[in-house]
Amino acid sequence: MNMYVGNLETTRDLNVIDFKLFEPKDAISVIGLGYVGAVSLACLSSLGHRVVGADIDARKVEAIGWGQSPIVEDRLGDLLTEGVAGELLTTTTDVKRAVIETDITFVSVGTPTSEDGGCDTRAIKAVARSIGAALKEKDAFHVVVLRCSVPPGTTLKVMLPEIEKVSGKIAGAEFGICFNPEFLREGTAVADFHAPPKTVIGVTDPRTAAIIAKLYAPVDANPIVTSIEVAELVKYVDNVWHATKVCFGNEVGRLCKPLGIDSHAVMDIFVQDTKLNLSPYYLKPGFAFGGSCLPKEVRAVTHLAGELGVDVPMIDALIPSNREQVDQAVRLVKETSAKKVAILGVAFKPGTDDLRESPVLDLIAELVKDGVEITAYDPAIQPGPHIAQQFEYMRYAAPHLKEVVDALPGILRATPEEAMTEAGAIVVSQNQPAIRSALASRKQEAAVVDLVRIPTTARASANYIGIGW
Repeated sequence: MNMYVGNLETTRDLNVIDFKLFEPKDAISVIGLGYVGAVSLACLSSLGHRVVGADIDARKVEAIGWGQSPIVEDRLGDLLTEGVAGELLTTTTDVKRAVIETDITFVSVGTPTSEDGGCDTRAIKAVARSIGAALKEKDAFHVVVLRCSVPPGTTLKVMLPEIEKVSGKIAGAEFGICFNPEFLREGTAVADFHAPPKTVIGVTDPRTAAIIAKLYAPVDANPIVTSIEVAELVKYVDNVWHATKVCFGNEVGRLCKPLGIDSHAVMDIFVQDTKLNLSPYYLKPGFAFGGSCLPKEVRAVTHLAGELGVDVPMIDALIPSNREQVDQAVRLVKETSAKKVAILGVAFKPGTDDLRESPVLDLIAELVKDGVEITAYDPAIQPGPHIAQQFEYMRYAAPHLKEVVDALPGILRATPEEAMTEAGAIVVSQNQPAIRSALASRKQEAAVVDLVRIPTTARASANYIGIGW
């Protein structure tokens, strides 16, 4: 693989860069000596770097300068004491001086919630101006690394302009800019720094990528290099996922308690499944879920909770959230203004002819309501007794889709090419070889609405629209 910088692709392969060309410097400044800053300062000094910690809080600066930890955190006090004793760690309230005396600057200032519920970036702007003033007096290439949790765009649209304006220098050419999220758990932060779950380096230029990758080499030889915006959002997504897991576990507990079921016994078994439950499976954006199990059993659990008088708001939200994905697909198709639409893939997932609760049928129903002419193809759905039984089942199980099910035999075509004839828009709901190859024969002006993220080569079209990318 290659390394993509300033792109949406990611990789863990940095072999395309010669690290010898970009040896990291020993001097690192850490601005903001709160939880993340103090841990970073101590751990970087433990790797043998000369570090300078800077903060506007004089008491915090003095305490750390004496090797005393400002927070309760395992091993942090020992590392700070060792850093000071070894003359590798110093502190100051002069941010500008700290930057001038070092070669890499980590920014870990506070980003509290603002009054409107967003992110307060005033501290980032203030520090950026101080960094810019320092860089104005420096000739050497300096790397600025933002580590705060911030919304996507903050590094390049909030911090970077301030640095460039004050310094008069250009990022990528005269200094480096990076977003490097931290994944430190309170209580095990030092251990997490030295054995990280992942190291994410968001950059705009390969020189900066190489410098920061080399810096982390002693603790992670295979960092993930990506764009700054992806790196920023990864941090938010990680924490929202962790919050989701906590809420899910707690809702299971609330459901189990009135039933007299041991919730920990249930979840102990649940987490042993690393093929589906604790894995990348189901965790990629795409189309709505369907089939014979998921919708039915989500409804069953919601109903059970109601009978027990138990509130499970996250589980309750699953069906409405799933429906929103169908509505999103409908909106995207409507935006093409196509009067004829081809649907490639009708069953709820590839490799099956199961139409039960297929979200594609709901999509077709909504489009037909608006007078759109539909043709469809699915390699697994062929005329015969079995499909006839499926149609009969769907008429009973989903009466709101009866008209679509009745019309389906006339909508289906024998090949994807036949389905696409005269189509102004093509909806791809299954990522299958026959479907991917058939897209090459579509009318060039036809829009492609992708619900499954087909390969990059097939996405290379001015009329391509992805549902979540």
